[in-house]
Amino acid sequence: MGAQQVAQRFTELYGAAPDGVWAAPGRVNLIGEHTDYNDGFVMPFALPHRTVAAVSRRADGVLRLHSADIEGGVQELRLDALAPQSDDDWTAYPAGVVWALREAGHAVTGADVHLSSTVPTGAGLSSSAALEVVIALALNDLYELGLPGWKLARLCQRAENVYVGAPTGIMDQTASACCEAGHALFLDTRDLSQRQIPFDLAAEGLRLLVVDTQVKHAHSGGEYGKRRAGCEKGAALLGVDALRDIPYDGLDAALQRLGDEEEVRRLVRHVVTEDQRVERVVGLLHAGGTRAIGPVLTEGHASLRDDFRISCPELDLVVDTALANGALGARMTGGGFGGSAIVLTEAAEVDTLTKAVEEAFAAAGFTTPRVFEAVPSAGAVRLL
Repeated sequence: MGAQQVAQRFTELYGAAPDGVWAAPGRVNLIGEHTDYNDGFVMPFALPHRTVAAVSRRADGVLRLHSADIEGGVQELRLDALAPQSDDDWTAYPAGVVWALREAGHAVTGADVHLSSTVPTGAGLSSSAALEVVIALALNDLYELGLPGWKLARLCQRAENVYVGAPTGIMDQTASACCEAGHALFLDTRDLSQRQIPFDLAAEGLRLLVVDTQVKHAHSGGEYGKRRAGCEKGAALLGVDALRDIPYDGLDAALQRLGDEEEVRRLVRHVVTEDQRVERVVGLLHAGGTRAIGPVLTEGHASLRDDFRISCPELDLVVDTALANGALGARMTGGGFGGSAIVLTEAAEVDTLTKAVEEAFAAAGFTTPRVFEAVPSAGAVRLL
């Protein structure tokens, strides 16, 4: 899926060459799940899978959208008619970005867009963030807005939260906009400070596999929102701005103060311990202990499964099978209720692990999973 190919299809659709072509990647979260909307720590890295957009400016208040991956013709929207949660189609994501830019005072007057993506949808790999960020970057360039990546990420989050109606945190958009090749992004979601942490798996004879269970999830579904509301309730009961403010060494005391609020207790325990796991992984990578992060990943899965309760039989089967066949660590990644798991393994064991997982899914009667290597890649960029 080259830039020239996407540009050519744009020309066929709209009758003129695009003003430019941009790309934004999906992401895998190495560690730090459901911490971003709790002002905590996350550690994603960008995938080579990306959404590519050919875009031209318009001056007439019209937004025209077309996707190579979705059946149907060009969708036409009027900018002055854009309103939050008025669109339940895929077009809500790019339209939401235009709405957020205009709400922030940026004079965007329209665009023609053609999109093509290799980011799997519903796999927990941030296909929606890639779509949002590529639109934001294109309009930032075309309208000479001068916004840095972290500000574009903020606007994209607002588009998803308010316009689409999905209560996601800031991690996905920041990863898509700001990651660097060969690194994981250590992001403090409270102040948006970033550190690029070297993460060159191949140099150490390691691989990180993504196992897409083919179980689709949707962030705008109610269960994600319930977890977020539960976390906010926990913070309110404990008298803090966010669960990030509960120190790890004060967790037991905090849980005691929650009394019989058992569901909230589980959510609090996950978030506080997950923040600590992110910091442990950063320390291990700095010390050259990449293999040693495996057990920390596995701990994270147990917490997501037992405390946050967002795993599913397919995700648990990936993790259990991988660990039983020599993986260094494994966990679900993304919002949960389906999607993907990650597996840290020696390079020599990739084929063995892949076969074991595929056979386990077949024996359980599950849909054959998609397994591929996750290579830490670059964030959003202009191609043409």
